[in-house]
Amino acid sequence: MAREWRNWSGSLRFVPGEYAEPASEDEVRGLVERARATGRTLRPVGSGHSSSPLVRTDGILIDLRRLDGLLHQDQQRRQATVGAGSRLRDLGEQLYDAGLAMDNLGDIDLQTIAGATATGTHGTGLRFGNLSTQIVAVRLVTGTGDVLDVSATDHPDLLPAVRLSLGALGVLTRITLQLSQVYKLHRRTWCSHVDWTLDNLEQLQRENRNMDFYWYPRSDQTQIRTLNPIGHEPELRPPTPYRESLAEASHLSIPRHRELRFDEIEYLIPSAAFPDCFAELRRRIRDRHRREVGWRILVRTVAADDIYLSGAYGRPTTTIACLQNTSLPHDAYFADVEEVFLQYGGRPHWGKKHSLTARELRPLYPAWDAFAEVRRTLDPDGVFLTPDLARLLEQP
Repeated sequence: MAREWRNWSGSLRFVPGEYAEPASEDEVRGLVERARATGRTLRPVGSGHSSSPLVRTDGILIDLRRLDGLLHQDQQRRQATVGAGSRLRDLGEQLYDAGLAMDNLGDIDLQTIAGATATGTHGTGLRFGNLSTQIVAVRLVTGTGDVLDVSATDHPDLLPAVRLSLGALGVLTRITLQLSQVYKLHRRTWCSHVDWTLDNLEQLQRENRNMDFYWYPRSDQTQIRTLNPIGHEPELRPPTPYRESLAEASHLSIPRHRELRFDEIEYLIPSAAFPDCFAELRRRIRDRHRREVGWRILVRTVAADDIYLSGAYGRPTTTIACLQNTSLPHDAYFADVEEVFLQYGGRPHWGKKHSLTARELRPLYPAWDAFAEVRRTLDPDGVFLTPDLARLLEQP
């Protein structure tokens, strides 16, 4: 009998009917076909870093950890094909050894490449989309057990759906990424009052390759982080000493190492609405939640894209993430800030906590119906459609 599965933060726990670690695409096909024949659901899982219940099932849970590694590289095109279960941390080292690197990364590198892209994981930078924008091709096992290659030349009409799919279209077995040559970044961090940060935010975002900041509600201080090619650091900086200054390869300088576990709600806001949204969020947190908020709020930027379920679909985006230690209560706090995010046209990060269902989600995504049509085609029997996914994707 399968054991209890739990996510990284411990906030999601369940016992699947069956747990499997397929070592080949044929094994994945067999599991999908068996689930379809017996009327059970099947969900793929990566590292379990998400806070949302996307992987929860009483059917078959398949861990893709054995489908990993650098499978093929094309130096001329700067592309590489990798196993879908490759963890970003390991993948960074493998690509580095091959002289390649991802254009951007998220704040944490514990996720698998399939899980990170399927949920819209992103880093920061005005010129950079979320990680799924780096996908140029995938191979997946659909809900009918067929193996499908999707790229600019094979089924190109499906690419905007499969690049970020919540695992609702099939089980990805391999992913081809558009990459850069190896590069180093100079990471610098400072502390500053939030007023200085907000007054200079537009220039900081424009002049730095990557820029983000944490706001600490109890002190009204921020921690600003910038990353730039060595020798191309802008002059603007807070009037305070460096907290950190180091230069490393991109896969080491962009992610941060954390020991503390947390739960998180994050919404993607139209960048034009960010100043008003953050001002209201700041007022509400200071007036209602400052006593209980034990950690911080992270602000980043994401470039617009054309991926159907992307939070940055069709608009430059600023993200606001509220983090809370797992040892502290968060339900009332997250529900209150979610009201603010929705007031300003926010879309929820798929891998983090939110309360929305298909009825509220559909109006937020202009290409919602196009994704639904692809899902019905690739998974006509609902093999991947658990009750949790149905609440997200199907209106009653």
